[in-house]
Amino acid sequence: MTTMALDPRDPGPDYLAFWRERHVCTLTTPRPDGTPHVVPVGVTYDPAAGIARVIANKHSQKVAHVQAAGPSGAPVAVCQLAGRRWATLEGRAVIRTEAELIEDAVRRYAERYERTPSPNPDRVLIEITLTRALGRA
Repeated sequence: MTTMALDPRDPGPDYLAFWRERHVCTLTTPRPDGTPHVVPVGVTYDPAAGIARVIANKHSQKVAHVQAAGPSGAPVAVCQLAGRRWATLEGRAVIRTEAELIEDAVRRYAERYERTPSPNPDRVLIEITLTRALGRA
């Protein structure tokens, strides 16, 4: 297997199939001092839209890091792995608070992870506009 840089809107069938599998992922956000903050998350990937989504509590550090980057968003990466297979999506993240976008993200999460998250009035959406896909899937 070779590591490849791919178009996040058209990464190929094997890459997409891997992202449809149920895996815990990581989200890496930049702290204010520039060091990486890596946490486990659930991620959904929408290649047609060029977006990855992470639902989160608005009081979490990951949300604070994205907000601290300002309106243009924070450079982030999400990654998943299983054995020798791995896939990373990179892009710019912003925080979305619109109810319909959060509901859509929760629906997508429930489809991928086969469980509906508990209701959370403090839930927000970390929406990542993708710029790069990498991996060995």
